[in-house]
Amino acid sequence: MVKIFSDTSSLYKKGENDDITIIPLNVTINSNTYSEFTDIDSKKFVELIKSGYLPKSSQPAIGNYIDEYYKCSDDEILNITVAGGLSGTYSTACTAKEHSVNKDRITVFNSTTLCGPHKYLVQKAVEFSKKGLTAKEIVKKLQKALESEASFLIPSDFEYLKRGGRLSPLAAKITGKLKLFPVLKKSDDGTTLNRYSIKRGFTHAVKSICEHLKENLLSKEAIIYISHGEDIELANKTKNIVSEFFPNNTINILSLSPAFITQGGPSCVAIQVINKITV
Repeated sequence: MVKIFSDTSSLYKKGENDDITIIPLNVTINSNTYSEFTDIDSKKFVELIKSGYLPKSSQPAIGNYIDEYYKCSDDEILNITVAGGLSGTYSTACTAKEHSVNKDRITVFNSTTLCGPHKYLVQKAVEFSKKGLTAKEIVKKLQKALESEASFLIPSDFEYLKRGGRLSPLAAKITGKLKLFPVLKKSDDGTTLNRYSIKRGFTHAVKSICEHLKENLLSKEAIIYISHGEDIELANKTKNIVSEFFPNNTINILSLSPAFITQGGPSCVAIQVINKITV
């Protein structure tokens, strides 16, 4: 049976599922570095941000991967990582593979996504592994599902966009004062988050995403994920709007990990979709 690996971009905690080996991403805040979900949870992380501390995120150390690969040196391994362009984790996992004694039995798969769809891919990989599929066969099925994947982010704190270079300081200031909401869309190859639109009011921002999905991507078999930066009230509001557009689709609410709250800020909301793998 193929051993499934991933990182906390999948929103799985280390030790949460015995069928998955999870490598935590790291966050640094107030001069301390933490492994997310292990040393710090999202609620405490947001409390520190609101106290005035600025966070940074980083990929796992290469040694963490080498150690975990070694523990499964007699097995075939499939490591499903966060999108390569949005994190150095994929590169680190590949480098660790090349330094592992069992490198010929390790497949590192760049999911080109994160969070909700990433979690779904990992879940399905475990199911396929239990059915006896090889890593190559599993990857083929995951790639098919990714043809329908799309991810949008609505930040609530425009300082995060300014620091990340996605809004100029002037634009961030004006956007905040006018209560405009930028919508970011992940590129299809998972390398960047690009500005998709700017809407007056949060509701209009969510509706613009739904209209795009309805016209371009979403099928009856798609799963919709709403992930939030520790703001369940805003996540539920988002779900209510999305449900009006897609009353028959499965909609799941998830809490973002500290590494992704670092990118979007507290109270950010991500809307993501991926088609179910039906075969």
